[in-house]
Parts: sequence; structure tokens; C-alpha cells
Amino acid sequence: MKVAAEAKEMQMRGEDVIDLTVGEPDFPTPQNIKDAAVRAINNNFTKYTNNVGIIELREAIANKFKNDNELSYSPNEIIVSAGAKQSLYNAIQALVCVDDEVIISSPYYVSYPEMVSLAHGKSVIIPTTEESGFKITPQRLRNAITEKTKLLILCNPCNPTGTAYTKEELEKLVQVIDGTRIYILCDEIYEKIIYDDFQFFSVAALNEKVKSKTVTINGHSKAYSMTGWRLGYAAGPQEIINAMSKYQSHSTGNASSISQAAALEALTGQQESVELARKEFERRRNFLHEALTSIDGLTCYKPEGAFYLFPNVSAFFHKSADVLRIENSFDLSMYLLYKAKVATVPGSAFGSDGYIRISYSTFMDKLVEGAKRIKNTLDQLT
Repeated sequence: MKVAAEAKEMQMRGEDVIDLTVGEPDFPTPQNIKDAAVRAINNNFTKYTNNVGIIELREAIANKFKNDNELSYSPNEIIVSAGAKQSLYNAIQALVCVDDEVIISSPYYVSYPEMVSLAHGKSVIIPTTEESGFKITPQRLRNAITEKTKLLILCNPCNPTGTAYTKEELEKLVQVIDGTRIYILCDEIYEKIIYDDFQFFSVAALNEKVKSKTVTINGHSKAYSMTGWRLGYAAGPQEIINAMSKYQSHSTGNASSISQAAALEALTGQQESVELARKEFERRRNFLHEALTSIDGLTCYKPEGAFYLFPNVSAFFHKSADVLRIENSFDLSMYLLYKAKVATVPGSAFGSDGYIRISYSTFMDKLVEGAKRIKNTLDQLT
């Protein structure tokens, strides 16, 4: 986050910095959703709600799972939280005990290992590469399992790589943990942002046995451009949801009543804005992937989802420009920031130092200029 903070300071000084670090959609929240929030305020829907969320929203979430994922949940198996991140945190607190091991693939979302540490568990990291599509293989999963393994965390589609698992790939992974005590925590917040006719599949939908051992996380931040509204949810076995509710009731309590009203409209109202945003993200991905892979020495996996590219920049390590020598992804990100005035996120933040994360959640003209600056600046390294 140091690069992003420095980029903000440079922008405040009037410097022309192109910020490609952002992890949120650049589109406004759809008007029908904003209108629903205003109605809630005018109707004085501004008090506490049920800790787990209003029944109308939980029923709408259950309908979403049924219609989109062929999953059947009752409202009692669903909890609404102040963001998907809180849902993740609550689930990890409910499932992980002292010294339990949690399997996470790298690159990973930055908060996963920290949440495991806060639960006094131990993260077991499985490194992946662009050659494997940044996916865990069944054999590597099998090798990581011990008698202390309690949880497997999947991010599908993944932040920071955008990779997504097919149904067949998920089937092979769950076969490895079949018959064990291992639970699955699947973060599906980027579910609606997928490309090239990729068929998204929720791991809990594989069969009832898998569903009984899976907690699925989702929310409104990415699909409906509602990051600031802080509205996420989890679905899973009722005993786990009940445990998550206890953590939530003694920390934040219910998600904002106004955000819940807006979230209900998001799920039950028009969905055209979701598809319009997805198409625009796909257009940006195609442009930026082609632009970056034209740079000598840089390779990049073409993601199936989310709105990030995760190019391999290790070929530029141990090179120099002026008095600066690049030794790692942080050095390279700082070099691009100061020299090209383009802000990126070092791969080391995600447990993969040979890469940087670039978000294409910004206007196309900024992506065109940013790609041009990156190429010109990397070409200067010797």
C-alpha cells in the first residue's frame, strides 16, 4: 500500500500520476440502487436491523444462489455483513482454532493470511505460477495437507490474477479433501466479472456433501459498484452461520440498514448495468493485455475474470536505470511510479514477488497512456 499512498501524495502535489492500483469499479453505483437508499432514508429505515440482515434481503440472496448457482439455501443459512471482507473474517474466526492450518494459494488476496493469524491459525501457502494459470493442482493440494489442516481458501475468480476455476478443476480439488475434516471457504466476489464466455461455477454446487463443508462469500461491491456501501454476505451450513453471527453481534452488529435496502434493490432490480460494466472491463482487459505483452521481457496470463492483470516482471530484476537498481517487485513499482508516473501494486503484497498487479478499472485513455509510459520506462532499464 506504500506505492498507492505515495501516488496519492504525488497527485495532491499536482503531478500527473496514472493510478492503476485501485481494487474497485470506476463506474458509479446504478441509479436505481441509489434511489432505493434515498427512499430508505426518507422512510426512516435508519435503525438497527436483525444482526444477520433483514429477511427480505436474505430471501433475495437465497433466490440469487438458486437462480445463478443452482444452490438451495434457506435465509437461516445466510448472513449479511458490512462487506465481504467482514464475512471472510467472521468465517475464519468461526472455523479456525489455535494452530489449525489453512491452505492458501499464492498469489493471494492480501488479507487472507492476516485473518488466519488473527484467528491464531497457521497459513500454509501453495505457490502457483502463470504456467499453471495460477491454479492449485490436485497433487500440490494433496502434498500440503496434514492432520492439522482445517480450511482451504479459494478465490474464484482471483484477486490479484483474475484466474478462475472450471467445474472440472474444482471437482478434482474437492476429490482430494473428500473424507477429511477440511472445510472450504470460497470467495466469489468477482463472480459477475468474467470473460470469453467462461462458465463460472460455484464450488458448493458440486454436490450436497461439498455444500455441507463450504462457506461461500459474495457481495455487492464489485458487481454493482458498491464498494463504499460495505455490503457482503455468506452462505453455508447453519451451525457455521450461527457462529459467524455471534462474532458479528459482538463486533459490528448488523450491516447498515440503508445499505441493506440498496442491496435488496441491486438483486431484485434491473441487471443491465452489471452486463454493461462486464463488457467494458473485457474491452479494457483485451487492450491492456495486448499492450503489455508487446513489451520485450514481460509475459502475462490472460485472466478469465476480475479486473486485474498480473504480469511477470522478473526479467527486469537486477537491471538499472540511472542510480536505481531493480531487485524486486517493490523496487520496480516505485521505479514505475517515479519515472513513468504510473502506480502499480508490487506482487510481494500478494505473496508473489516476480509480478506486479495492474488494475484496468479506469478510463481507456488512461490505460492507453499508462501502457505507453510503462513500455517506454521499462525499455530504459539495462
